[in-house]
Amino acid sequence: MAFACAARNTEPIVTLPAGTVTFLFSDVEGSTQLLERHGEMMGEALSRHHDLFEQVVEQHQGAIFETVGDAVYAAFARPQDAVAAALNAHRALAAEDWGPIGRIAVRIAVHTGAVERRGDHYFGPALFRCARLQVLGYGEQTLLSGVTARLVGDALPQGASLRDLGRHRLKDLGEPEQVHQLVHADLRGDFPALKSLDTHPHNLPLALSSFIGREKELHALDELLDAQRLVTLIGPGGIGKTRLALQVAAEQIERHPDGVFLVDLAPLRDAALVAGTISSTLGLLEQAGQSISTTLHEHLKSRRLLLVLDNVEQLLPMAAPAVADLLATGAGLHILATSRAPLRLRGEHEYRVPPLGAGEPDQLEATPPPAVALFLERARAVRSDLVVDAKTGPLIADICERLDGLPLAIELAAARLRLLSLPALRERLAQRLPLLTAGSRDSPERQQTLRATIAWSEELLTPPQQRLFARLGAFVGTFSLEGVELVSAADSDGVVLDELSSLVEHSLVRHVDDPTGAPRYTMLETIREYAFERLEAYGEAADIRDRLAAYLVNLAEITEPRLTTAEQTEALRQLDLELDDVRAALSWLRVRGDVQQLGRLAAALARYCTHR
Repeated sequence: MAFACAARNTEPIVTLPAGTVTFLFSDVEGSTQLLERHGEMMGEALSRHHDLFEQVVEQHQGAIFETVGDAVYAAFARPQDAVAAALNAHRALAAEDWGPIGRIAVRIAVHTGAVERRGDHYFGPALFRCARLQVLGYGEQTLLSGVTARLVGDALPQGASLRDLGRHRLKDLGEPEQVHQLVHADLRGDFPALKSLDTHPHNLPLALSSFIGREKELHALDELLDAQRLVTLIGPGGIGKTRLALQVAAEQIERHPDGVFLVDLAPLRDAALVAGTISSTLGLLEQAGQSISTTLHEHLKSRRLLLVLDNVEQLLPMAAPAVADLLATGAGLHILATSRAPLRLRGEHEYRVPPLGAGEPDQLEATPPPAVALFLERARAVRSDLVVDAKTGPLIADICERLDGLPLAIELAAARLRLLSLPALRERLAQRLPLLTAGSRDSPERQQTLRATIAWSEELLTPPQQRLFARLGAFVGTFSLEGVELVSAADSDGVVLDELSSLVEHSLVRHVDDPTGAPRYTMLETIREYAFERLEAYGEAADIRDRLAAYLVNLAEITEPRLTTAEQTEALRQLDLELDDVRAALSWLRVRGDVQQLGRLAAALARYCTHR
């Protein structure tokens, strides 16, 4: 996690501290509602709020390094200065006349930890912990982490003391936090129980690693679950659906007073067991003369509850009616499902989980893109001395790009730094699947190697779908529906269209936008590599590559005359789309020694090469 200076405060008033830093995070309670209610007046109030914070932080030798909306992030070299600033910020806000708005109530968190500072940017777990500590509290409340409370000791502001609120689990952080509240006669002292995971019924597992990136996805899914009762996270194996679902569930926990529960469906192969598995997760017992399904429905009728149904794909389509029946029990039930294919239910909102962004390999960004940040986090678990500089930064970005931004692939690759240097790792990624093995022993078997993860998806396909999936491994770029039909030797009854649609649904093939509106498709490179392995296992690799080359020869010859007409722009664009596969076909024909086809393709491309 990294924070940088905001536009309104690009020059810190004092030098930003480095090394072990005490952070003060603040935001305004109910700011969205206040802004909707008071409009421009609230905007002016927030500006005044920021000014007051700048004055208080400066008075206590701190520096504001970022402001986002109503949130203020400040850094201090000494923890006692941060605590004093928190107290005086509350005093200043309480003394201000906010007019019809009534009051501006902020919640503040103070935490101390070791961080890395590069320019005006901070990096390190301490930022995560301070942010998570902050969301436990309420407006007018200041919370201190255990480490800050110990460091402050007796150096509290005059008349101040600390109240021990006990140990609390923080969202997506494995280690609980000993939380303390700042107490003073000038501060409000009575607050409800902290909004930690421990105060709401749930079975969410402790996070053993930090959650990185996905802020945009988290925000979108948070809003979706407020508006929709069934949201399905869809994506290929290794894209991080389960990790994202758990994080979303943790964010939602306060909105479901009857609980948030994770139901792992991966071990099941019979959809009839879904109701029993959910009931067992909720701690329900079978009642005499009543089926467990009926008991479950009775339990859910009047409750406001979120179920996370993880790994639904292997139970489709049979599990879909069971999920529909659950939703029919009452409006208080919301379901967040993870699957490699949609449930195809009315009211279902499909959310395709994208890969993590890797940035540009030739650019060293001040704030690492999500894929790079994840690689660094996991790599430093085995190589604590890894640094990002002008040499290693582009290498890491290129590695993440080659891994398609797949979180599982990135984590498996980072673990290989126990034995390999960064250049050696990048070189070995020419063949990804043999390298990306040896995942965590406590992960499900299907997630311990990238090959096993993709094989899990393939097993859910019908034999004709598996055969088409393998044949698509021959394409190295994007491909058209026409290309799929001709290369796969399809008949004309639409069967291949249905099979291709299934591959898209199962997240093995992706639909890509084309300016003309004509459908085109692609595969993540890691998935394509596996598909081509399967094609070779079928003994069809040479035949399918011959068909693909023949298709491209024919396409180039048909398109070539258009390069001298008014259709030139469109003809060039069409060949541009096929360029990756054209290059592969030229190499293949040369290997095959097919002089005739090679000559035809080269001749048909001559004018295109001149233009390009």
